[in-house]
Amino acid sequence: MSVESFVPNQQLISMTPTAIKHFEGKLADQPGAILRLSTKMSGCTGYAYVLNAVPEAEADDELVQVNDTLTVAIAKDAVDVLRNTEIDYVKEGINGVVKFNNPNVVNECGCGESFSVQE
Repeated sequence: MSVESFVPNQQLISMTPTAIKHFEGKLADQPGAILRLSTKMSGCTGYAYVLNAVPEAEADDELVQVNDTLTVAIAKDAVDVLRNTEIDYVKEGINGVVKFNNPNVVNECGCGESFSVQE
């Protein structure tokens, strides 16, 4: 299903300017690609974020049009877990790291790889 058939959801997630720049750069060599954000069961506290470049959204994804060149598809089963999440990209030493500032998180594991939300 093509991105054009979806009505964008501007309120679901947001991105900082540094995250936008980072992901625009990552997708620059993949014309038409979008980001897809989902979660999976993982780690000691429950969920882990999954962020991939994909050629198109899945049929039941929610779309967020970040700007004219960047679209994020949110997996339907992750919408409630990710609502109001801010995605950031920060430098930590010589490495760049994607950070998820998710107000729904109630607990994170010590290594930061998984999280839980109030159900």
